[in-house]
Amino acid sequence: MNDSANASIIPFKLGDDMGEAAPVGNPAARLHMAELVRMAEAIVFASAEPVSERQLAARLPEGADVEAAMRELQQIYSRRGVNLVNVAGSWAFRTAGDLAFLMSRDAVQQRKLSRAALEVLAIIAYHQPVTRAEIEDIRGVETSKGTLDTLMETEWVRMRGRRRTPGRPVTYGTTDAFLDHFSLEELRDLPGIDELKGAGMLSTRMPANFSIPLPPTDADALTEDEDALTDIDLEELGLLTPRVTDD
Repeated sequence: MNDSANASIIPFKLGDDMGEAAPVGNPAARLHMAELVRMAEAIVFASAEPVSERQLAARLPEGADVEAAMRELQQIYSRRGVNLVNVAGSWAFRTAGDLAFLMSRDAVQQRKLSRAALEVLAIIAYHQPVTRAEIEDIRGVETSKGTLDTLMETEWVRMRGRRRTPGRPVTYGTTDAFLDHFSLEELRDLPGIDELKGAGMLSTRMPANFSIPLPPTDADALTEDEDALTDIDLEELGLLTPRVTDD
C-alpha cells in the first residue's frame, strides 16, 4: 500500500484552533462535525443564557451528535481568553479564570456575604435538600430569615419543596447560578474534605468521624420525603401574587 493510501486512514488530532481541527475517521464525517461545531458555537455565542443540550439538539440538524460537538468546541476554546463551560448540563462562554482580573474594573461589586451567610450557603450546598431547622441543627445556632433571604437574592439558593414532616417545612437547595458563579459543572464537583483543608476552610484537626455528605447527582429531582411547591405554597411564602377571585 502506498503512502497516499495510508494517509486516508490515519486518524487526525484536534488542533488548538478551529482551522487545525482535522478529520477523525474520514474527511466527509469530519467536515460534517466541523459544521456542527460552527453552528453550535453560533447558537451559544448568541444566547444570553446557558444553552441546554436539548435546545441545541432542537436547532442542529436531526441526528447530530451534540455531546461530541460540544466537547470538541470546548477543547478548541480551552486555551483561549474565553472558555466554553458546562453548567448543570447547559453550555455558555465565560472569561478564562486566569483572566478574570481584567474584568474587575467593570464588574459590579456584589455585597459581601457575612460569615453566617457563607456557613449557611455551604451547608445548603453539601446537605441539600435541607430545612431551616436542619441548618440550625448543623450550625448549632439560630439562622435568621434574613440570612436565607440574602442568599436567595443572590440567586444562589432556592426553595425546593416541602418536607413530608409535621409543619411541612420548606427545603432549600442551590441553583444553576450557584454552579455558574463557582465554576462547577455539577454538584459532584464541590471540593472534598482534603481540598477544603488545603484552602484553609477547615481545620486540619477535625474530629475523626467528621465527614461531608455526597451531594445529590440530580439537584432538581425531589427526594422521597419532599413534595413539590404548589401555587398555594408559593402564595403563602410570598413568591406568587395571590389570585383574585370574583365574589
